[in-house]
Amino acid sequence: MHQSEGIAWDVADDIGRIVLNRPERANSISLAASQALVQAIDGVLARQPRAILLSAQGRIFCAGGDIGEFAAAGTGLARLVDDILDQLHPALYRLATAPMPVVTALNGAVGGAGIGLALCGDFVLAAESMKLRTGYAAIGLTPDLGASYFLARRIGPLRAQQWLMLSETVDAKHCLAAGAVDAVHADAELAGAAEALVRRLAQGASGSLAGIKALCRGLPERDLMSHLQLEHDILRERARSDDAHEGVRAFMEKRPARPFTGR
Repeated sequence: MHQSEGIAWDVADDIGRIVLNRPERANSISLAASQALVQAIDGVLARQPRAILLSAQGRIFCAGGDIGEFAAAGTGLARLVDDILDQLHPALYRLATAPMPVVTALNGAVGGAGIGLALCGDFVLAAESMKLRTGYAAIGLTPDLGASYFLARRIGPLRAQQWLMLSETVDAKHCLAAGAVDAVHADAELAGAAEALVRRLAQGASGSLAGIKALCRGLPERDLMSHLQLEHDILRERARSDDAHEGVRAFMEKRPARPFTGR
């Protein structure tokens, strides 16, 4: 794996992997770590994997921004924020809107900007020990890295606003009930469950999965007629693909489809 400033990444067997590997600092995002994360995201996307897994080492997924670095910045905090987010926000957008499925595996506590990383995935798996605390309001700041967007998308704008305002700790069970995460696994089983899911997605028809992401991404703002036209356009494109021809034949012949090789 490539390793820099507590961020590791690699692409193998059609799966891209990004690992937060700064456990001694709770996988917090410093300026240097943010720059390494941008490089990791772009490095993985450039290889065009079929699926991406974002995970972390240690007992904490990501505590958010590096508060020690924030404190050291003093009156220069606003400049530090710009230095981090000017590059990291566009990179996060590229990851979240990438055509391939993104899985996140939350091995422990998630806070602040870590929420954006945690919830940007198409599938969010959590360990039983996972807990979420927004924390921004408690130190006079506001969300970044899409924390407010991804949280509101999953649990609704009003509830997200309440979680963000109160900065109370929400455990994995309540995160699941609210829809913030998609599944909760025993701590020892999380890595295996995430690996199984990302491998399953990587074996699918990547063109179909990309089309599904494109269709769902613009809702609910897109009106019905525009959405129907987009469905038509994407389905027409898919109907010309080898994936579709093999899938239909396999269905009629009552056999599993052969492994997909096309993009």
